[in-house]
Amino acid sequence: MKLLNIKEDQQGQSIVELALVLPIFLLLFMGIVEFGIIFHNYLVITNASREGARIAIIGSSDLNITNRILSASTSLQPEKLQIKISPDSTQRKSGTLTTVEVSYHHNPIFPVLYNLAPDLLILTSKTTMQIE
Repeated sequence: MKLLNIKEDQQGQSIVELALVLPIFLLLFMGIVEFGIIFHNYLVITNASREGARIAIIGSSDLNITNRILSASTSLQPEKLQIKISPDSTQRKSGTLTTVEVSYHHNPIFPVLYNLAPDLLILTSKTTMQIE
């Protein structure tokens, strides 16, 4: 009876295992990194919409509100921000509600995520406060 040499029989096994498992680990890693960036961007636009609403309730102009939102979101690209302020500055009276909505289009680092769900990459935050 001849004993098999395990080292010779399993010479290519680790390369095959690596080829099967490595893409899964890379996708998992890319997903974690992308999710972290998206979550950071969402937190930034949420804070920016709150800052804009706080300025709006004390009677500031739309330009001041927009400047405050842009200064609160310096880590984002300003050309990808969309800001909606309602009602108009002429209709803002004490006791009425004002709404500031900030949207941001996130471009993924890894385009695999964009191909899977392109609509999920538009982040939106809306804050409503009563004018003083």
